[in-house]
Amino acid sequence: MSKEKEVKVSAEPGFVSIREIPGVNPAIADKLEAAGFVSAWMLVVAKPEEIAEKTGIPAVTVQKVIENARKLLGIRFKTAKEVKQERLNVKKITTGSKALDELLGGGIETKTITEFYGEFGTGKTQICHQLAVNVQLPLERGGLNASAVYLDTEGTFRWERIEAMARAAGLDPETTMNNIYYLRVYNSDHQMSIVDELFSFVPRNNAKLVIVDSVTSHFRAEYPGREHLAERQQKLNAHLHQLLRLAEAYNIAVVVTNQVMARPDVFYGDPTQAVGGHVLAHVPGVRVHLKKARGNKRIARVVDAPHLPEGEAVFAITEEGIRDVEE
Repeated sequence: MSKEKEVKVSAEPGFVSIREIPGVNPAIADKLEAAGFVSAWMLVVAKPEEIAEKTGIPAVTVQKVIENARKLLGIRFKTAKEVKQERLNVKKITTGSKALDELLGGGIETKTITEFYGEFGTGKTQICHQLAVNVQLPLERGGLNASAVYLDTEGTFRWERIEAMARAAGLDPETTMNNIYYLRVYNSDHQMSIVDELFSFVPRNNAKLVIVDSVTSHFRAEYPGREHLAERQQKLNAHLHQLLRLAEAYNIAVVVTNQVMARPDVFYGDPTQAVGGHVLAHVPGVRVHLKKARGNKRIARVVDAPHLPEGEAVFAITEEGIRDVEE
């Protein structure tokens, strides 16, 4: 009996071609690649029946390929000590504000989804622009020496802000913009198909940050009314889990923004709540509520994060980007 191929997974997972999976011959590889399954991670996060349907490969063969891909990627039971070691490998991206970084436990974490939600003008998109610049900074300055992917569902991306923020950070504006992979997203199906493609795009382009601004707008527009609520929530849930798997697979940060809606039944306190209901409440690892304050000041409050205490921070939106409030 031949010894099965064993591969030690590095702390920084990268692109693993399907052709590296034991048992995948050229004919199977050609069918998988033609259907868009180009990496081992894309196989292990897809449903076997979906792969079989798209490729015409027998379900039994698909199941065996998936099992071999899991072994190749080291997806197995782990000890608590190994989990601790993985958590120590989590990286952070600075927001540009020390106060906001401190609130978030050091910055935006990799291997998780961070959600910023709030009313129009609270700074959600400004934070996204700043993070797309800051991820390119060297490690000692709070970056990851990496590129960013920016999925824009509402047409709010502005290259002018990227240019200004890059200059303020001491980065070359042209190089900075070349390291941000932008895509205008036109509907929810487009949004989900793009994330599927990111499983091969992200490791090939050294992307360590994926931004979706905003994650709910197309779902909200395409599935209006209570009669479509269940379908919308199921699809949104699938999309968020797509993003979470992407974050965990490649140790990258995923940042999503979200809209708010009014709650007519609330008479005291904040009458707004994030769109998406329980689905958005459970999937993101860190949820941050943004509110306007006087002038260019904004208030960020951690609403939910298993490893962070609830708290607030005040930051400012300046011409240079996200900064601490000047005393």
